Amino acid sequence: MRVPARLQVMMHVVAIPPFELFYAEHRIEVMRLLRRRLGRERAEDAFQETFLRALQAYRRLEYGEHLRAWVLTIARNVVIDTLRRARPTGPELAEAAAEDSRPAYEELAALTDGLPPKERAAVVLRYGYDLSYEQIADALGSSEDAARQAASTGVRRLRRRITP
Repeated sequence: MRVPARLQVMMHVVAIPPFELFYAEHRIEVMRLLRRRLGRERAEDAFQETFLRALQAYRRLEYGEHLRAWVLTIARNVVIDTLRRARPTGPELAEAAAEDSRPAYEELAALTDGLPPKERAAVVLRYGYDLSYEQIADALGSSEDAARQAASTGVRRLRRRITP
């Protein structure tokens, strides 16, 4: 007997376990990732935030497949948010800038020499000055997608040049 395609899909759907079981199964791996990326002190808060975000989104899940990847993605996003919040601002940033005597374009010059002008500018603005793609687009007079593409292409060229 041939099973209809719709029924096959439904048969392969993995049930979503209760949140408590999900937590028990993934908590150690999430904590390990957070400690590796943030250190022991900051990992505790990040752990709480990760599972709080997971709990808030858990009821909207449709399938129980790939829950490990899902929670690790949430944890990685929490790491990124934590590191962004930890960036120095105000007087701390001014002190750090005063210590750095060479502008970013000079530090990256040896690496980016030979790139086409737009790619070089996009790479330096993104990775030297940590500008957003929107800011890079404004500086280059292009779209955000074009700025992202220029930076990506420039990095790919650099990788090809550096790696044997």
